[in-house]
Amino acid sequence: MTDIFFPEVLGTATLLLLGAGVVANAVLPKTNGNGGGFLMINFGWGLGVFAGVYVAYKSGAHLNPAVTIGLVASGDDLGGDTALKVLVYLVAQMIGAFLGAVLAWAAYRKHFDDPEADPDAQLACFSTGPGISAPLWNVITEVIGTFVLVFVVIAFGHTPSGLGPLAVALLVVGIGASLGGPTGYAINPARDLGPRIAHALLPIKGKGGSNWSYAWIPVVAPLIGGALAGVAAHAFAYA
Repeated sequence: MTDIFFPEVLGTATLLLLGAGVVANAVLPKTNGNGGGFLMINFGWGLGVFAGVYVAYKSGAHLNPAVTIGLVASGDDLGGDTALKVLVYLVAQMIGAFLGAVLAWAAYRKHFDDPEADPDAQLACFSTGPGISAPLWNVITEVIGTFVLVFVVIAFGHTPSGLGPLAVALLVVGIGASLGGPTGYAINPARDLGPRIAHALLPIKGKGGSNWSYAWIPVVAPLIGGALAGVAAHAFAYA
């Protein structure tokens, strides 16, 4: 299982290093990218996916528990030993997400600790949160966004587009630009939970809480969206 574990750890860590890094660059005080805005963040996350997919190509580059669950729901047995492989994927993705967030923190350590750093901005570098707190609708937003991600990723896998990681990167940019406003578009349980744990554990000066009351939404909703996408892909013969 090392051919799954280590590529997924490295790929997901790359994704989170660049993804959390672009948020830090955009929202923390005194960075050269401060005020870069949401579209800059969208493109940064998309390019993080682009790099992470290349790094994790040996494992199939899931980088996301919702993708793993969606593939299984679509009828993909992951080459046999499905249950064990799913476990390895999920553990590796969580570890990679945590490590990537820690590396992003290290790169921006002095900006995180700056007295002008807002606690909400510090947390936003690690995890998502809603613009308007409405749990049911926040769940619906994340389910829809993740459904689009996983359904189209499965379709990419059976389409001779030749674009590979670039297609997935552009898809993530598109989801962020169009559906990311209400919740920050986690669309990936590991991407949100691993860094949220890092935020809780790291010695960040002046940080506030990690918003654990919201934390279940970017975990549960993407898993639902991914599973529904897999079922739909199988039903409509995209898988």
